[in-house]
Amino acid sequence: MKRVFGKKKAPGPPPPTLEQASSNLGKRTESLDAKIAALDKELNGYKSKLKTANPSVKRNLQKRALDVLKRKRMYENQRDMLLGQQFNMDQASFGIESAKATVDSVAAMKAANLELKAALKKDLHIDEVDDLADDMEDLMYEMNEINEALGRNFATPEDITEDDLEAELDMLGDELEEDQGEEVPSYLQQGLPSNPTGAPKEKEEAHAELAGL
Repeated sequence: MKRVFGKKKAPGPPPPTLEQASSNLGKRTESLDAKIAALDKELNGYKSKLKTANPSVKRNLQKRALDVLKRKRMYENQRDMLLGQQFNMDQASFGIESAKATVDSVAAMKAANLELKAALKKDLHIDEVDDLADDMEDLMYEMNEINEALGRNFATPEDITEDDLEAELDMLGDELEEDQGEEVPSYLQQGLPSNPTGAPKEKEEAHAELAGL
């Protein structure tokens, strides 16, 4: 059977992850950056030589400089291509992480939904909550009545109203004003005799003479 259908291939190594592939591209990009920096340094050397070179030597220097510039442009194109690939891998990795986070969030919401339903069915019933609210309302009403009863003035007769009390206060105020008006001022009290009701002295002498007759 193995000769007819052949032998199954052994499973190869697992493919690299996006993070590993992105890291490898980053290393290659760094290597290209180093090569580009070396070519820039070489180009600067040719530029300085071209300023002082003779016309016969200048052509040879320009040709070498063009070759270096071509290699630099090639490395720059390769680097830009690798950077684009690395960016796409990073985007794909970010999308996978976002999808996993979304899956976890949905799973957590489903679990919370089941727990909430179980709690409502087991521990919370709308009828019981309504009854509890009604009982609390009745208790608060009774407490208010008790507080009003305790704050009532027991010394005041029930047949006396507030209007009667205000009228009596007004009468008391009028009586006080009349009493104050009848009092003798202090400056008049100083000139009065000690016995204002007594008869004058002249009249007393006249009565005595009449009595002697």
